[in-house]
Amino acid sequence: SLPFNVDAVNDVLKSLTINDPSSRSPAVSYASEETLERTLRSLKIDLSNDPSMSGILNNAKGAEITVVTPTPISGRIIGVEERTEMSDSGRSVTQQYLSLSTSSGIQVLNLKNINSFSFKDPALNADLTRALDLLLASHDNETRTLNISLPGTASRDVFLSYVIPAPVWKVSYRLDLSQEKPLLQGWAIVDNDSDTDWNEVELSLVTGRPVSFIQNLYTPYHTSRPTLPLEIAGIAQAQSYDSGWGGTGFNSANKVTARDSIMYDAMEMMEESPRASTSAAAPRPSAPVTGGVVETAAGRSTGEQFEFTIKNPVTLARQQSAMLPLIEAPIQAEKYLVFSGARASSNTATNPAVSAAITNTTGMKLPAGPLTVYDNGSYSGDALISFFPENDKRIISWGDDLSVTGSVTSSTSRAITTVTISQGLMTINRRQVYRREYTFNNVSGQQKRLIIEHPITNGTTLNEPAAFDERTTSVYRFTRNLPVGITVFAVAEEMPVYERITLTQLNLNSLVSYASNGEIPARVRDSLQQAVNLRQAIDTARATQTQWESEWTRLISEQNRTRQNLEATGRDTPQGQTYLSRLMAQDNEIDNASKKIEESQAAVKAAQAQYDSYLGTLE
Repeated sequence: SLPFNVDAVNDVLKSLTINDPSSRSPAVSYASEETLERTLRSLKIDLSNDPSMSGILNNAKGAEITVVTPTPISGRIIGVEERTEMSDSGRSVTQQYLSLSTSSGIQVLNLKNINSFSFKDPALNADLTRALDLLLASHDNETRTLNISLPGTASRDVFLSYVIPAPVWKVSYRLDLSQEKPLLQGWAIVDNDSDTDWNEVELSLVTGRPVSFIQNLYTPYHTSRPTLPLEIAGIAQAQSYDSGWGGTGFNSANKVTARDSIMYDAMEMMEESPRASTSAAAPRPSAPVTGGVVETAAGRSTGEQFEFTIKNPVTLARQQSAMLPLIEAPIQAEKYLVFSGARASSNTATNPAVSAAITNTTGMKLPAGPLTVYDNGSYSGDALISFFPENDKRIISWGDDLSVTGSVTSSTSRAITTVTISQGLMTINRRQVYRREYTFNNVSGQQKRLIIEHPITNGTTLNEPAAFDERTTSVYRFTRNLPVGITVFAVAEEMPVYERITLTQLNLNSLVSYASNGEIPARVRDSLQQAVNLRQAIDTARATQTQWESEWTRLISEQNRTRQNLEATGRDTPQGQTYLSRLMAQDNEIDNASKKIEESQAAVKAAQAQYDSYLGTLE
């Protein structure tokens, strides 16, 4: 019998493994979530709803019973009824009466006068006893028991394993930089929150990110089913069809593989071990970390994860926690100051962080955790490390260096690099430069090693300096010696910016502006100036056309006024003859203006054609 917390049953049913070399028919039985209620309802004496004495008797109608009142009376239960009666004080009260069918007729007994009763049917008494036993066993609502049966012959060793929920184990590190070889020490913090004592167990701690979930296997599920009519003529039978894949079927070679762990999660697994337990001594917190005094865990890769197995069996009482030695090994570390350009403000000076670049040379994949740093024999500060693979290099920081300040100023500039014209399209290529100057003031009196973390501007390439020492997805890292006094370090990034312009859509002022822009190469400016001259010729031709169109409109208006005067004075009058002569002269002027309009329209069309042809063939 294996008792489990009710919250762990689903995981046990999902992961239970049995290894028995002799049993061919192992079996696991347990009471399901609905066992108690369904079993109680199935008994002849139903105690599922906490019935009163009247309820028990009323549910046992027809059963033969002996009642002591105190005189014994035997009979079969007809039922229990309630009656409202008046008490001696004049108040109405409800009384319950039991009706029995006896050999002398039906007797009605007040329940309050019954001292005891018993069923004559042994099966009823057995069900009553079983119901009471079930109710007694159900008082422990937090525990469920799995009964494992392993039928077989002879004595042998069997192995059972299962996965149950456990608190995520934690880890804390100490780093001593004062030694010739920096020493890293790690401690695992584990919690036994179960109701079982760990007695000399082998404890393995795993880093990684496995897929884990809860499947509700413990609770019975009842699938709803349709009610179908009888199978008679004219009614089709119910059918179902499996879903299908493509013509080639399912490719069994396509398997899901675990992706690399980039964060830290953990689970605990344990199995009993016959070895004796030993204790490990923790270092004094006020002293630097020293090596050779702690027996640590053994590590090994388990697929995409890494497993630490505590070398000595662990004894830990239920609901207790422990701190166990995990790792102790020399590690590669170099001290630096780290200045973050992303956090620096152009208005205020900030201090670089006291840091170290550490490389995981322990041969183990280290889980994430806090790290306490000791230097020169004393506490220096706290740092954090995320999941730390083998041979990976990380920077940790545990404080600020107040003797060094840094500030940053930013500027942006844009310059034309090339201009091309092809088929009437002018493309201007510009180089946009983002420049940041870092100014440091070192008043410590000694040279220091500095790492500058410069935030990468999206879409740019590094222009100054020519190369970086290291980069991440978000920053360039530049390593420099920081002498005493003031030092300036500049970083420039550039981004190409493209501008495409359709020349035929430009007005004359915009065209003149580009033709006179000193940033544009001379050959392009000369070509644009020619285009300006051709565009000006179009505008001159259009101005001439507009002038003759205005003149033609004026002459038509003047001729209409002359014609009206002629009609008013008559053709035969001296004044009329004058108007008639003037009208004929105006006709000649209008004809001449019309001819000039046609000539100017042709000139505009020719100038436009020459302009379009020039731009269309300009390369």
